[in-house]
Amino acid sequence: MAEKTVVVGMSGGVDSSVAAYLLHRQGYRVIGVTMQIWLNQPLYELSRMDGCCSLSAVEDAEKVCGVIGIPHEVVNFKEIFQEKVVDYFTEEYLRGRTPNPCIACNRYVKWETLLQWALARGADYIATGHYARVERLENGRYSIRRSVTEAKDQTYALYNLTQEQLKATLMPAGDYEKAEIREIAREAGLPVSDKPDSEEICFIEDNDYAGFLDREAAGRVPPPGNFVTKDGEILGRHRGITHYTIGQRRGLGLAMGHHVFVTEIRPGTNEVVIGEDGDVYGRELVCNGINFMSTDAGDFPVGAEKHLFGRIRYRHPGEWCTVKRSGEDELTAVFDSPVRAVTPGQAAVFYDGDVIFGGGVIAGNQ
Repeated sequence: MAEKTVVVGMSGGVDSSVAAYLLHRQGYRVIGVTMQIWLNQPLYELSRMDGCCSLSAVEDAEKVCGVIGIPHEVVNFKEIFQEKVVDYFTEEYLRGRTPNPCIACNRYVKWETLLQWALARGADYIATGHYARVERLENGRYSIRRSVTEAKDQTYALYNLTQEQLKATLMPAGDYEKAEIREIAREAGLPVSDKPDSEEICFIEDNDYAGFLDREAAGRVPPPGNFVTKDGEILGRHRGITHYTIGQRRGLGLAMGHHVFVTEIRPGTNEVVIGEDGDVYGRELVCNGINFMSTDAGDFPVGAEKHLFGRIRYRHPGEWCTVKRSGEDELTAVFDSPVRAVTPGQAAVFYDGDVIFGGGVIAGNQ
């Protein structure tokens, strides 16, 4: 059988580095690729950043490829990253929603664009260092299965991948615990074995969302407005809706004598609704922009229902729910127990056992 070629998206971190090493050891012809998605930061700022947007990511990926003995390339995906990730992130916040840019980046940059680039150069697969596993099910469809490590599982952020993308994807890190990945890196002599994980959004320095939006959407950022109760009583002034998200308690600047929380953002009236802790919980949500993964859309027609395990944000441990296909591009989920901070703009991802059934973007809650 001819040697298969795999392009590995390398961020300069330990996970993607070990993914490249493992595939090389398994006999694949491996090409390491670092995606250049730098925005308009000056070089001195990029040199201080540690994420996949940084200059250090390229340097670390080059060093790793040198140790493994595989070629390394840097490809320019700046325009697609700006359009599909940064512009999307910005517009969602301006609409009073809280997006997950990593999901958009995975779908349109790390997979769609990188896969097209790889296939055009004769590669058979792409691979990443995500803690997840690709599996072909008995019904012939491909789905994402949870990784062996619950603490590092990244399946939630991959729910929107297509069948064509999954068919051409390898994820070797999903079979290992994080400690095992670091130990493999040390034994292989990879220079990133002890490199810390990046936890923040790569294109936002110091996790300053509001400051980034002030620069990216200058002149369009919503002005200060009123904090109100759900009945419209004015409680004070807020700094602008882009500073807040559902469930937020800190940084409100309201002297209420007890903890209060953001329960709703109303971009139409430029209001941020404040309530008690109990007001942040709900049992029902509606999502759209649906992507079915372990099942075909035709096998789950409008009106169909299924009891599934749902997660409503990356760190959400999950809760059982009844999912109904309430429209052609709409799912309604009713949770067995109330869930905290159902947030428009975030993803709702539903699992059938250990594999992703499907998911969509939360449009609202009840």
